[in-house]
Amino acid sequence: MSIEEHAHPADLTEWTPDVENRVEAVDGFPLVHDEVASRPKLKALPVDGKERVGSVDVIRGVALMGILAMNIVNFGWPGQVYSIPIMTPDYGWGDMGLWGLNHLIFDTKMMTLFSMLFGGGLVLMSDRASTRGAKVGWVYYRRVFWLLVIGMIHAYLIWDGDILVMYASCGFLLFPMRKFSAKTLIITGVCLNLLFVPLLLGFRLGGLPYMKQTAERVEAQTKAGQASTDWEKKVAEGWKNMSKQEMPKREDFLKDIATYRGSYAEIVKDRASSLIWSQTFGFIFFGWWFAGGRMLIGMGLMKLGVFSAERSRKTYLWMMLVGYGIGLPIMIFDAIHESWNGFFLGRQLWHALDGWPLLTIYGSLPVVFGHIGLVMLLCQSDALPWLTRRLGAAGRMALSCYLFDSIACSTLFYGYGFDFYGALHRPLLYAIVVTIWTAQLLVCPLWLEHFRYGPAEWLWRSLTYWKPQPLRVKAA
Repeated sequence: MSIEEHAHPADLTEWTPDVENRVEAVDGFPLVHDEVASRPKLKALPVDGKERVGSVDVIRGVALMGILAMNIVNFGWPGQVYSIPIMTPDYGWGDMGLWGLNHLIFDTKMMTLFSMLFGGGLVLMSDRASTRGAKVGWVYYRRVFWLLVIGMIHAYLIWDGDILVMYASCGFLLFPMRKFSAKTLIITGVCLNLLFVPLLLGFRLGGLPYMKQTAERVEAQTKAGQASTDWEKKVAEGWKNMSKQEMPKREDFLKDIATYRGSYAEIVKDRASSLIWSQTFGFIFFGWWFAGGRMLIGMGLMKLGVFSAERSRKTYLWMMLVGYGIGLPIMIFDAIHESWNGFFLGRQLWHALDGWPLLTIYGSLPVVFGHIGLVMLLCQSDALPWLTRRLGAAGRMALSCYLFDSIACSTLFYGYGFDFYGALHRPLLYAIVVTIWTAQLLVCPLWLEHFRYGPAEWLWRSLTYWKPQPLRVKAA
């Protein structure tokens, strides 16, 4: 998630003479030259509130709003409800309709968009440093390290749906790739994403039949008094456990509700084990190949000027037509397929692969291209300046808004707060989303009239340099 603010094309600067080192701002961070010379000090000042915000900030604001629309169900219910709306007691057409809307527009798409913007942020940071002859390496790695620390605190102490840890983990691997060409970055990112095809299809078409045949052979050998190898016994045991386990189990669903309506200590303890798994094996087997691959695609798109609204109107129209024309039919088919099969509720766990998860993974990518085309056309036309200005302000404060969403929603739903966990259906959940959207779109521009950064962005910068950064906007 490119949560950090990008320097706006209209950033103002202030010159302070009589200093020995030149300090320049790249992506909001000062970069110090090694050379010692009597050169002026260049500081980046925030964009004046009356100026039009940059397209990168606007699309980051759009992604921020979409992330909350994705996450709200996981705030209010156990994780299974996100993809299986019929698990909620007394579900209705509102639940089904809003699940379908989320599946078409937000699900995986907003995570993809944030991943692209995170990668694109590295390109902007590197390019601006290179133009000024500054070195950015250690600044970048310190920046990513503190994002990792913030993410760990967020994940373990606030909400286990954190995405910052995975982005920071990917960020450590991205830096050497910043100088690749746009074509190389996009092709590499697509290839990383395509690795899911042999992994999932190989397991579904080859792995499962092998496990079943091995289990049957072990059973026959046991009846005949013959010995089986240790490997065959382990495979047979794995098949036995998989065949018994339902997707998901009702008792686990009820247990999760009871846990998250309990005390803060119980919730923190419960989430710890799953977080350890997801932040290690989950990152190795999913995070890098999915999020990392899409970050590389975003780096390529940034190099091509796609996110900065530098391409032609025709290009963005084609992105919309082709992206939505390919992606939305795939997502509609997937939604119909899932609902007609009862979301595979009550079947064995391995039947989840019959839900064709590849459709969501790959169908989301063209839809995101459609979203990008639409937002860039909006920025180019300047048709809704009141909206783009507010979205851009939210985009500049994306880390603060993201953390606020987690604090506010966990307090609203969990047992140590207002205890609404497992109680509100999707229509009320999305009413909360619209309320938070409205508040952030109103408050963020007002905040930036007085302060350079959001509070979390200021803390991030200050930690990176072990020095409090200037926060208040200076009078003109």
